[in-house]
Amino acid sequence: MDKTMISGPLPSNQGGPSSFSFEMDEHSHRNYIQPGARSYEKRPMSVGADETQVNSAATSIHDGMEKHDIEHGHGHGHIDINDPNRPRIKLRQRLHHFTWAWYTFPMSTGGLSLLIFAQPHQFPGLRQIGLFVYIINIIIFSCVTTAMLTRFLLHRGDLTKSLSHPREGFFFPTFFLSVATLITSTQRYAIPDNDLALTWAIKTVFWGYLIVTLILAIGQYSFVFAAHSFGLQTMMPTWILPIFPIMLSGTIASVIASTQPAIDAVPIVIGGLTCQGLGIAVSFMMYAHMVGRLMQAGLPNREHRPGLFMCVGPPAFTALAFIGMANGLPDNFDPNGDGMIDAEIIRIMAVLGAVFLWAISLWWFFIAVVAVISSPPKYFHLGWFAMVFPNTGFILATISIGQELQNEAVLYFANGISLVLLSVFFFVLYHLVRAVWIQDIMYPGRDEDVEDH
Repeated sequence: MDKTMISGPLPSNQGGPSSFSFEMDEHSHRNYIQPGARSYEKRPMSVGADETQVNSAATSIHDGMEKHDIEHGHGHGHIDINDPNRPRIKLRQRLHHFTWAWYTFPMSTGGLSLLIFAQPHQFPGLRQIGLFVYIINIIIFSCVTTAMLTRFLLHRGDLTKSLSHPREGFFFPTFFLSVATLITSTQRYAIPDNDLALTWAIKTVFWGYLIVTLILAIGQYSFVFAAHSFGLQTMMPTWILPIFPIMLSGTIASVIASTQPAIDAVPIVIGGLTCQGLGIAVSFMMYAHMVGRLMQAGLPNREHRPGLFMCVGPPAFTALAFIGMANGLPDNFDPNGDGMIDAEIIRIMAVLGAVFLWAISLWWFFIAVVAVISSPPKYFHLGWFAMVFPNTGFILATISIGQELQNEAVLYFANGISLVLLSVFFFVLYHLVRAVWIQDIMYPGRDEDVEDH
């Protein structure tokens, strides 16, 4: 049982103990006075200077209690962390609770810039708006990274604790997901056609990203398997996140393959397809656990139901990657030279596979919608951005399928849900700003650095 001890001196001329200790039981929230090193005997207390010293000691006890209570999310008299009148804390203390989940913000903003670029029905100035969002996302990513580094410098040991934490640790891959959106949006907005130097640079970045995220997928799951023990009833979609970055290698490949020379495009597509297959396969295994958790323990707590939208992402981004990578192959691609499996056949197979996966994504989308509508969350969490980024992949896949089928109805449907997603993004952004201002997040007990399933 974890306990916090606050100690101090008592007047020595009373014949009693030379020190006191105040012990708080974190689990039962009981507190009591324990004697010091010697046995405690009740003695009459004189007034005067000694009484002043005791009063000073009592004040120290009270101050120490409040400091401990704020750090552990409860308080003297059981401070409710959801009470709007709870004590406010300083920026240094708040940065202690600036978690990896903040990368869901630039991740979602980057997805929005890609969605703007991909809109099937453009109007003058839309690409410029997308470019503006891309630049803003770079600024957001830089600010979040700076804040994370500041946290680790101010609070030594937080880096190790954050990576090994049973909840916050699962958000570490969102850093790499943010990087993936930066790579793809940079290809869309910042790299001109036929620029050999930048084409070579983006290819190098792709292979570097693939290697690093493969190490992440193996390393983080290996650590989780060895260090933690989770019950099925605690299963959350965040368990999918460590495999998500390597899976987006396929999405990156689908964006850059068509801009590469044929000699480089084919290896990029094969590498992307391999990683996409790994990602979707592990995601399906996680889906089995997720459905088992829903069957056994029911829907998650209302505060975490927006996280169910994470399940929309893997099949949606895989559908998008299938079509993009198939289109990125050279037109004369025919590995056997017999015309049996050439680029055109692969493109047809990619569309069929994309439609199959899109339907799975659609099912998870409505499961999440029904869950959130039936019991909307009351307090803001950064997990609300799960309502943005995975659904970006769903809409992008819808656009790609509509373009391949040359179906205007599907494309206009994609335009419509893009506007809905834009509204959701600004809704979440407003609540993010509000939560930071009123200290609803970056506050003890209110972030992803506490175990809360």
